[in-house]
Order: sequence, then C-alpha cells, then structure tokens
Amino acid sequence: MILAILGRQPAIGMAELEAVFSSEKTHWLSDQAALIDNDDFLIEKFGGIQKAGRVVYELPHGDWRRVSMKIVQAYSKAWASFDGKITLGLSAYGFDISPREVQKTGIVLKQKLKQQNVSLRSLPNAEPALNTATSHHNKLGLANNKVELLIVRSRNGRIVVAESTGAQNISAYATRDQGRPKRDAFVGMLPPKLAQIMINLAHPSANSRILDPFCGTGVILQEAALMGHAVYGTDLAEKMIRYSRDNLNWLQETHHVSFDWYLHEGDAVETKWQPPIDAVVCESYLGQPFSAPPSPDKLEQVKRNCNQIIGKFLENLAGQIKPGTPLCIAIPAWRDATGRFTHLPLTHQLEQLGYRQHGFKNIKTDELLYYREDQIVARELLVLEKI
Repeated sequence: MILAILGRQPAIGMAELEAVFSSEKTHWLSDQAALIDNDDFLIEKFGGIQKAGRVVYELPHGDWRRVSMKIVQAYSKAWASFDGKITLGLSAYGFDISPREVQKTGIVLKQKLKQQNVSLRSLPNAEPALNTATSHHNKLGLANNKVELLIVRSRNGRIVVAESTGAQNISAYATRDQGRPKRDAFVGMLPPKLAQIMINLAHPSANSRILDPFCGTGVILQEAALMGHAVYGTDLAEKMIRYSRDNLNWLQETHHVSFDWYLHEGDAVETKWQPPIDAVVCESYLGQPFSAPPSPDKLEQVKRNCNQIIGKFLENLAGQIKPGTPLCIAIPAWRDATGRFTHLPLTHQLEQLGYRQHGFKNIKTDELLYYREDQIVARELLVLEKI
C-alpha cells in the first residue's frame, strides 16, 4: 500500500492517481493524502504528488502522543544496530499539534539510539510537516539512512504511517523548465508538472503517439517523451515549431533519451494531422492574460473568441481521430473577485462536438481547475474520449 501526499490542489492529484491506477485502487485518506493499492509507484511520474511512501503500520484511532510513542518504540528497536549515521525527517498531517511536538519525537528517538551507540540527525520542523524542498534536498526516502516518516491522521481518527520513497524532484522540474534553450512568456508558461498531470489524466497506453496541436515551446511534448511516448506537435507559429525543435534536441542531448518526434506548422482549426494519433494532450488557446477581473463586456468578448477557436479545433480534430481516443485539453476559465468561475459554453456541448467527458469517482469534474491565487485565467482540464 502506498501513501501519497497530494499537491497544492489535492483534487487534481487525486484525479491523476485515479486515471492511472483506477478508482478501485485509489482512495482518500484525508484532505491532503490518498492511499493507493498498488506498490508499483514512482513519484517522478506524477506531477500532482508531493511525497509518497510505503505504509508500514496503521492505528485505528489515537492522538499524536500515541503515535509518537509507537514511532520511538518501533525505530529504537529497528535501528538498534544500525551502522552509520541516520538522517530522520518527521512529517505530520491532520494533527492539531505544534512543530515543536513533532520535533520532540525525533529528539526522544535520538536519545534512545544514542544509548545504543547509534547516531541520528533529526531535521528541525518549521511546520508539522517538512516542506517538499527540505525533503528533496536532504534526499529523504532515497537511501536506508535517509528516512522520512509520513504520518497522516484522517478525519475519523485513523492514523497511517509510511516510510517515504522520495519527494517531488523540484530540481529536475526547474531544469526542464528554466534550463531549456527556448522559452516564451508571451505564449504562456505551462509548468512541466502540469504537463505530466495532463498526460496522466489522458492516460494513454504505453508507447503511444501523442499529439499536441498547440505545442508552443514543447513542454507537453518533452514530458510525454520522457514518459516513453512518441510525440507529434503542431503550432500556428513557425517560431514555436523552431523553439519546440530546439527544446526536444536539448532534451535528447541532456537527458540521454531517444524518442520519435515530428513537428510541423499548422492551424489547429483546419490542419490535417498525420496518423496515427493515439492520444491528444494540449493547452488550447487561453485568450489574453488579465491582472484583474475584466469588465463583463470584455469578458464576454474574450469568452466568445476562445469558445469559437476551441470549438472549431475540436470539430476539426473529431473527424481525424478514432472512437475511444483519450484527450486531456486545458481550456480557459475566468475567476472573478468573489472566486466564482466563468466557463466556456462548449463545456456543455461536448457530446455534440463528438466527445464524452470522463467521470471520476473520487472527485467532481468541476474541481479540475488549475490556478494560483493571484491568477484570473485558470486552466480548466477537460478529460475526454472521442465518441
């Protein structure tokens, strides 16, 4: 059993897990964590998961004092004859406790082990749970002497303890994002982790050929290639095709990977793509950016324009892909000052366009909105299947 600590928007991370492992094997544990009934889990393949670990034991109920005693007892015994120095991190989720209380558990364990001539370094807690950067930079979960215990308490009091198998590799994401030779803020900066999420939401079969009809600088293409897929990108702008080409060449050289890829110019509303197309993953036209909520008239104008372009694209695509083809498409949704969203009309016309929206068991489809608190234009993630 795997415990997954979900990202900033937990529903999106849960949907990603469900798409890959099925609703029967994925379950909510708390607002921040999920359980996966599958041990074949590599965190580097999931953009919406901050940390993951193998469950080592559970308590049906209890408080921090009880679980703390259990940890000290279990690990003072397990590490009694450990050769070398241990680095330990403790991360508590769902407990109403201070960082100091979490830290105290590490100190008590350190004292117990010192009596047995075992050296332990307990990482300090600024919060009850270590942040992802601390876990990553200390390489917690990546060696038997670098351990992070993930301790999660559910709403009903159930406690699950897992030994981390690693945290999200923020350094690798930064390299793939900021280290690429070509970037362009004007066309949007799709984060590599969001590209990963979208590919997993579409969940194409292994070794698929994935089309991105709005490829931009090639972020989705690069992430799909790293996941073992052949990639096919088109874009209206010749400049973007050049940028994608440079970035994919860079990816092959720096990451020592080989993959099939094909690029050409093309307007997504009329292009004839070359088969086969096994899956479609893309960020479509999002319209103009806004730093503040637009006026009702301006919003209506932008919404109408985006709806027309994306609707024509979906119509064009529908005649060129086979029934059952999976898609994940990011489209715009606009947030007003009260936090309410305005959606494109085509979200209510998907069947007329030739698509069926995928239903999730663990989340509602209207929770698939990716945005930061200061953003007006959100990305609404449509997970579809060609009818």
